[in-house]
Amino acid sequence: MLSEHTKLRVMLVDDDQERLALLERALVTEGHQVVARFNTHADLTMAVAVHKPEVVFIDVDAPGRDILQSLGEMYREHPRPIVLWAEQSDAQTTRRALDAGVSAYVVDDLQSRRNFSALLDLAIARFEMQQALHQELDRAKTRLADLRDIEKAKGLLMKRRSLDEASAYNLLRRMAMDRKQRIGDFSRTLLSAADVWTELGG
Repeated sequence: MLSEHTKLRVMLVDDDQERLALLERALVTEGHQVVARFNTHADLTMAVAVHKPEVVFIDVDAPGRDILQSLGEMYREHPRPIVLWAEQSDAQTTRRALDAGVSAYVVDDLQSRRNFSALLDLAIARFEMQQALHQELDRAKTRLADLRDIEKAKGLLMKRRSLDEASAYNLLRRMAMDRKQRIGDFSRTLLSAADVWTELGG
């Protein structure tokens, strides 16, 4: 986890070269390292893969559909904190920006900002919260899938080996342990094998 006021590797995206230079000077003055500079038409997913910034800072007049789509693709492929600064916006654009993975969305005149480190810290904190929520959701989905497939595999063993529910579960667990697999993963393997056997007329 990145700590507050850490020197950060930042990638800048802006079509206005004068504004980009202003932002870069401000970030460097605050101790950060600008590792790359691009306009909004660049392949941002590839840029992040190559330069590996810790934070992506986008500055636009008004974020359009194309840039938000590009940010969404970048976030899905290489998740990291995104700061989006815009001089104009509306409620619908704000929702789209958040859906695209933007961690901090500011609508203001860039020149009015005097300290960007606090904004970067906020983006990192929100990003880490987003990642934690995604991970918890993934774990919950995995638990539900495990329960579903364990029940199916248990039912299969009960039917084919004439076992009661407890015996079928114990057998399933023992078979999974023997193969050093999670019981949910082994249940899916067993069900897939049963499907293949059925297709072959077994």
